[in-house]
Amino acid sequence: MFRRERSIPLRGSAAALCNNLSVLQLPARNLTHFGVVHGPSAQLLSAAPEGVPLAQRQLHAKEGAGVSPPLITQIHWCVLPFRVLLVLTSHRGIQMYESDGSVMVYWHALDAGDASLVQAVFARGIAASGHYVCVGTWSGRVLVFDIPTKGPNIVLSEELARHQTPISDIATEPAQGQDCMADTVTADDSGLLCVWRSGPKFKLLTQIPGFGVPCSSVQLWQGTVAAGYGNGQVRLYEASTGSIHVQIDAHARAICALDLAPEVGKLLSAAEDTFIHIWKLSRSPEDGCIEVEHCHGECVPDTQLCGARFCDPSGSSFAVTGYDLAEILRFSSM
Repeated sequence: MFRRERSIPLRGSAAALCNNLSVLQLPARNLTHFGVVHGPSAQLLSAAPEGVPLAQRQLHAKEGAGVSPPLITQIHWCVLPFRVLLVLTSHRGIQMYESDGSVMVYWHALDAGDASLVQAVFARGIAASGHYVCVGTWSGRVLVFDIPTKGPNIVLSEELARHQTPISDIATEPAQGQDCMADTVTADDSGLLCVWRSGPKFKLLTQIPGFGVPCSSVQLWQGTVAAGYGNGQVRLYEASTGSIHVQIDAHARAICALDLAPEVGKLLSAAEDTFIHIWKLSRSPEDGCIEVEHCHGECVPDTQLCGARFCDPSGSSFAVTGYDLAEILRFSSM
């Protein structure tokens, strides 16, 4: 069971974007960082365990030649083996900052050359894999950046071009050796999932076809892909083969966010139906199939949820954002 804790106030509110919450826990400093997008700006907040806000910072999308300021599409902390970067995507490009948002170390402008006059140009979907940061784009291409141990010498090392519609989300997990070669999954607005093995040259392992519904959020856990869709379903696939383990009719409306607590295999799902659900994933020792148990359900009345994240690897607390909601809601286990 979970109980509602002290909320963290926002200066504005959260935009109605899927995956509109990023969380970075700093156990050594007893702090948690939160990142939320609203229009042309992103809010960064630091909070103590009891929810007391300690610091706030606003970041803005780098402006180009347009008349109006570009809208931010996502903000996400990328935890690399040797450093943490804060990555911000917008309709103009990709910005990478030091973890506290104080210094921008890299800027990549989007090339709109392939876009038609009626097609929106944007980047969306951010994840770190090894010493690479992967960022999705409106064209379906995934940009892979090679990150140095320090400094701004970031290089665009590869472009992955297996998607034909805009990238919606990207998920990664540390490679588990030969038994679990898949460590990256990319999702798009058609529902197509591509499973990759990262490295100096990313290798496509399998493609999981869509079924006419966008995949809004995706996670990867011990070789299992968890995908949330616009029809409220959560589907679990075997990453190496693409075969489906489980289909859950989890929500009545579109899923806006999934997250995983890797230490315990808890899956968090949030949707536009105002509900957050927590599921326990486990692998059967007899046949290796994934088993799912519903652990908890929480309703945030009259709120279109848009972001949800666990606040720790053990899944003992989570945070939620909602459209036009001027606070981050926090819940912890009793």
